[in-house]
Amino acid sequence: MDVTGVIALGAVAAWSLITATAHGGRPEGVLLAVLALAAGYAAGRISGALLPVAAPCAASLAGLGLAITAPHTPAASPLIIPLGRTGATAALLALSAGAACCAAWAARGPARLALWVVAGGITVAAALLGSTVGSAACAGVLLWSLAAARVRRPGPGLVGLAVAAAVVAGTSWAVAVDVLPDGPAVSLEDRLGPHRVRLWRDALDMARREPVLGVGPGNFEHLSPALARAVAHDGKPHSAPFQLAAEQGVIGVALLATVFCWVLYALWRAARPAPVVLTAGAALTALAAVAAVGNALSFTTVTAGAGLLAGIATARPLAEAGARPEADPSVSGDQPAL
Repeated sequence: MDVTGVIALGAVAAWSLITATAHGGRPEGVLLAVLALAAGYAAGRISGALLPVAAPCAASLAGLGLAITAPHTPAASPLIIPLGRTGATAALLALSAGAACCAAWAARGPARLALWVVAGGITVAAALLGSTVGSAACAGVLLWSLAAARVRRPGPGLVGLAVAAAVVAGTSWAVAVDVLPDGPAVSLEDRLGPHRVRLWRDALDMARREPVLGVGPGNFEHLSPALARAVAHDGKPHSAPFQLAAEQGVIGVALLATVFCWVLYALWRAARPAPVVLTAGAALTALAAVAAVGNALSFTTVTAGAGLLAGIATARPLAEAGARPEADPSVSGDQPAL
């Protein structure tokens, strides 16, 4: 992990401790997420360098298995639409599809075709699991990866992915503050569910009262009127930006955006082919979009999986690192002495 990443993750951890101290919150969830992301990234760098095809393939299958075996959300839950059983399900499926596509680009011959089939199978599995967003995310990652075949410079594509994540976050904010025209507003609120939108508005109310320090990590569930009226809940506003805005203020949101930008920057600097970089970027952007409207980042498996995929995609395989250009005969030691 480079210095920028260490500083960004360290700032996230430190700010969670500061806001928890100010309001008596519980920073354990944030600290665990930071630790899982860092550990996953380190594991990805190591495994990606040693096993550039097997590592992402194994990560893809593991993510699919975790998504299939994830606990079911009760069918009557007001939060089941549109993410399926949990936000983690959609996120894990998107990361799994991205890992399979990265493995395909690193493979050669028939193995590449087989891995493309695996990625397509994950997309179908997402639909069978009832995760509309997960299925759309997997399809988007797969199509983006295929389209990246002729790309040589990943920079513009990564910028486009960052803009896409910002658009999703901005749209969720527009829904929460009710600034959209009536038609789109009603349509989006129906798809997201009125209960989710009420949670977001509670989070914004807390952010307005405590814009700098927030109300403290873990305190949203005690202060949300929407949760107080709910029969069963998990204590989350089902949006990472809104949760951080409520519990850690605007600085917490800025730090979250900084970590995402650092990941894209690390991908841009990676000495890997552009299709691998863009595929991983698409999967991580899909995760960011899911996290903007769901509780994906509340699950350690998701944050660890995101770090693992980022690490694999930025790792330089040892076979490539050890390759040397052919010696130039004009400077070789075989020249006769004068």
